Amino acid sequence: MGLIDTILSQLGSNVDVANLATKVGLPQDQVEQAIAALSQAHTEPGDTVEGAAQTTGLPTDILQQIVGHIGGEGSLGQFAQMIGAAGGGGAEGEGGAGGLLSGLAGKLFGR
Repeated sequence: MGLIDTILSQLGSNVDVANLATKVGLPQDQVEQAIAALSQAHTEPGDTVEGAAQTTGLPTDILQQIVGHIGGEGSLGQFAQMIGAAGGGGAEGEGGAGGLLSGLAGKLFGR
């Protein structure tokens, strides 16, 4: 089970990334990238789906489906908070959710 699967299971959203990938017709690694990008975009100003679309290059309708399958915007906020808590920081800075999401997204996107 990957990091994203583990966090999603803790949210109680009953989402399996491999199953979600099948539902939206994308490879599992792209769905993981999308979830990371959506979570990061959720912590930033502007539209979450549009921000993630710019980061990933995925169509907004696919990203909207992913948001729906993982439990909506509220789940994205919880996901971002859990990653921030896992890193020992509560603030939206280098040690908080923003920094950890950037690091996670960087690893997923090969940065």
